[in-house]
Amino acid sequence: MKAIGIILAGGNSVRMRELSNKRAISAMPVAGSYRAIDFSLSAMSNSHIQKVAVLTQYNSRSLNAHLSSSKWWDFGRKQGGLYVFTPTITTDNSYWYRGTADALYQNINFLKASHEPYVIISSGDCIFKMDFNDLVEYHIDKKADITIVCTRADEAMDITRFGVISVDDDMKVVDFEEKPFFCREAEPLISAGIYVIRRRQLIEMLEKAVEDERYDFVNDIIIRYKDIKRIYAYEHTEYWRNIASVDDYYRTNMDFLNKETRDYFFRQYPDIYSKIDDLPPAKFNSGSRVKNSLVSSGSIVNGTIENSVVFKEVYVGNNTTIKNSIILNDVRIGDNTYIENCIVESHDMVRPNASYIGEPGKVRIVVENNERYTI
Repeated sequence: MKAIGIILAGGNSVRMRELSNKRAISAMPVAGSYRAIDFSLSAMSNSHIQKVAVLTQYNSRSLNAHLSSSKWWDFGRKQGGLYVFTPTITTDNSYWYRGTADALYQNINFLKASHEPYVIISSGDCIFKMDFNDLVEYHIDKKADITIVCTRADEAMDITRFGVISVDDDMKVVDFEEKPFFCREAEPLISAGIYVIRRRQLIEMLEKAVEDERYDFVNDIIIRYKDIKRIYAYEHTEYWRNIASVDDYYRTNMDFLNKETRDYFFRQYPDIYSKIDDLPPAKFNSGSRVKNSLVSSGSIVNGTIENSVVFKEVYVGNNTTIKNSIILNDVRIGDNTYIENCIVESHDMVRPNASYIGEPGKVRIVVENNERYTI
């Protein structure tokens, strides 16, 4: 593959509420056994990109732990590999990443030391599958300076969270509006947060942007150059979701209860890879009942689970009912508890006889600060 990969995984979002208090969005658990960043890493690996950098910043401890070994995504090579870059204090710079363009600029030596002609930049908080070889070939055929992967928004998406793209008949970008207040189109093209750009050109643009004290990749490079450079859109027609809000995170996990979605990601080539934990299979004790749910390894179920996603090492007590909910890793739920339309934070202990019910269309986040690990 004649490209290197960069995954932007340092961001945070107030729309994630309490869920981002202890982890970066890219480290959010997805589909029972995966992390959000696994989907970008798997796309890079399956496209035979040998050198990938992950740029982390906010609450990166769990994300760094997840990325501690590159072998899970087959990046353990003599040439290339997986690199994790965090903000570094130097004699020339004492800033954290001031934006996505600044994050790239602070690691510009990674770009300069590489030899591949193209760079693929991807967000770490998107759920998708893609062959980046097709994307690079499209970029070359169009003689583009920058190619933006886009997708059609559906009615459930909040358009104000995305960049809206207008194109001509040849898919050349004629307008790019970042996070508009209003959009007249019913299903507009929105940016998927994935870009292709020639490596040397990216270096020049980053140096110019930082020189002008501009630090955002979309506003200060894409939009700034949209009337000067040849910028094209590449429409991705398969599954794509961004999980940077509670509602989108909940909806994305619920999508994996659909057999077609599971088959697309986990039974159709290429595969999705993740760090493997050596845990026993889920155990369903006598009297338990599970319907249309994902229950991950290491979990023990004594109660009833319906239309829910239960992550690893979760204990569900007797006479407990869980409906339309997401239970994150390592949660202990006591007996006679009722949970519906909720997301239960990881490492929690829900006491017996509790009841947590979220309103329809408004997911409730359950965080029990009960000092579970104290003596």
